[in-house]
Amino acid sequence: MANAEVLHYPTLKTVMAIEGVVRNAETAVSRNKILESLPTSVMRSTLNVALDYLEKRGMVLETKKGFIWTFNPNATLAKAEREGLRV
Repeated sequence: MANAEVLHYPTLKTVMAIEGVVRNAETAVSRNKILESLPTSVMRSTLNVALDYLEKRGMVLETKKGFIWTFNPNATLAKAEREGLRV
C-alpha cells in the first residue's frame, strides 16, 4: 500500500466504526464482513487505508481468517514495555 495512490482517506468517524466492528467481533473478521457490518457504505480502498493505519498502530492484526483486535491499554503492560530489558 506504500506505493499505491490513495483515492480517499477515511474520516475519523469511519476509522472508529471499523475499529468498533473489529474490536467487538468474537472471532477474526474478514474485510467483506467489516464492510457489511458498517452503518454506512465505505469504499473498499478506504477500508484498506483504515485497516493499514490500525495495523501500523498495533491495534489490529491480519491473520489468514481476517482481522483480530490486539490493542491492550493495560497500564501494567505499558509500564513493563517502558522499563523492560531489551534483548
